[in-house]
Amino acid sequence: MIDTHIPMVEAADENDEDMSIKDKLIDMIHNDPNLPTIGNSISNVVQLTSSESKSIGLLTNLILTDPSLSLKILHLANSLTLRVSTQEVTSISKAIQLLGLDTIKTCALAMILVDGMPRKHANAVRTELMIALSASLIGRNLAKRSAFPNAEEVAIAALFKNVGRLILAAFDDQLYRETMSLALENDYSESKASQEKLGCTFHWLTDFALRAWNIPDSIIQAMKLMPGRILKSPKNRTEWMQQVTEFSNSAALMTLRDGSSQTTAMAEELARRFGVSLKLDAKEIHGIVHESAAQLRSIRSLTDMPQQESTTSQQPNSDHEVAGGLSEVTGDVDLWINQSENRFSSGKPINAADRLLEGVQEVTELLATQQFNINTLLTLVLETYYRCLGFEFVTVCLKDVRTNQFRARNSLGKNHDVIQQGFVFPDSASSDLFSIALKRNVDLAISDATDPKINSTLPNWHKRLLPETKSFMVLPLVVQNKPIGLIYADRSVVASEGITASEMKLIKALKANVLVAFNNK
Repeated sequence: MIDTHIPMVEAADENDEDMSIKDKLIDMIHNDPNLPTIGNSISNVVQLTSSESKSIGLLTNLILTDPSLSLKILHLANSLTLRVSTQEVTSISKAIQLLGLDTIKTCALAMILVDGMPRKHANAVRTELMIALSASLIGRNLAKRSAFPNAEEVAIAALFKNVGRLILAAFDDQLYRETMSLALENDYSESKASQEKLGCTFHWLTDFALRAWNIPDSIIQAMKLMPGRILKSPKNRTEWMQQVTEFSNSAALMTLRDGSSQTTAMAEELARRFGVSLKLDAKEIHGIVHESAAQLRSIRSLTDMPQQESTTSQQPNSDHEVAGGLSEVTGDVDLWINQSENRFSSGKPINAADRLLEGVQEVTELLATQQFNINTLLTLVLETYYRCLGFEFVTVCLKDVRTNQFRARNSLGKNHDVIQQGFVFPDSASSDLFSIALKRNVDLAISDATDPKINSTLPNWHKRLLPETKSFMVLPLVVQNKPIGLIYADRSVVASEGITASEMKLIKALKANVLVAFNNK
């Protein structure tokens, strides 16, 4: 929640010399074309519940709504998992299953931050982004060693700890350099230098931005510096997060140093301050930084960050050069991009059958583990229909025997949360299309719902809830001749190409896996 005492500034004229630097930075956070959008996206990911069964579906949906982010997450999953498996990852649900919810969540945040930051001052922005990404990865590696609950949250705190510096770099790189140079002088610190140059400290600016983005207070509190030169063992989770967040950002600076003597001195200094509290020596610190640097290279290859390793490297000729970081992504991603462009006018991919086959294989593998969560499996099936057939909304409805109603339980796609709340209909002796499909256990693929014969069979609740539907699919879920639910998917455009026999066979195979899962649970 944003503190009520924090001032709100109207959109400013760039030539308004009467505004203070602080007010201009506040205005940028609220009104820059990029930052409010970044804030919303970041907030949506951060606010995900820690309940894995619920969060997987929510995170999958958030990623799928951003095609560029989807491609990057898929490539990252393949670059990391192909080291131990020859099976290609083709779905976001599978990527989350393999790499873990927290890993995908943190990587998605990093990619949103990198891709969304303004590029007016590329070199300074790149420096701060490198520090932020490296700090986040270091924090995540330390979280793996911790016994505290939800330890991965510290990776988010490390990612955003210096967002105030990042915002200044995007606002004015010359002012950023002047402030950072002043901070290195005798009798100065970052807080004193930023207060003098900006009219507020970096910590205040970070706090303001994160509260504007609705970041949870527990993450913001983790950014406070701990007093003392040598830290003691943390008394609680909050102290541990504060220590790891500070350590991660300090250790991230080692990635910007070329000389071994410099990094050795930095590691020894970190060991003196954090050695007792975090149980680390200089050698272990070098190992953590080295491991995180390797992980950073995987993420950077998927973003718009160039592959320059030092802040002393040559300034790029233009911001256009900086936007060329995707050139190092492998051909697999190019293939996915090309496939996403080869679609029918309805949005259905030309190679829908191939994609469905991959989806069937992934669902079958998940079933074979015998340790799957039913919500995870349903999300994977819905994603397969959504991604492979070009639907805009998909859901699975299950019967509530207490109310004798079918109710949407898991959903993906456009306005999925709003539609899901209203997607409820009775199990009645009606003659509408949905009731008939359930009673007869008939799979339906309607290519043109505007046809008068089809439209006349649609129930009133469907017409009210989804008035823009032009094509849809209904797959009844029937066990021992009793309907237990259905899978529904639709688009707002007519699908004149229809569904081929091979595609329908694979669609039915996916549905059969859902029924197997219900029988086994």
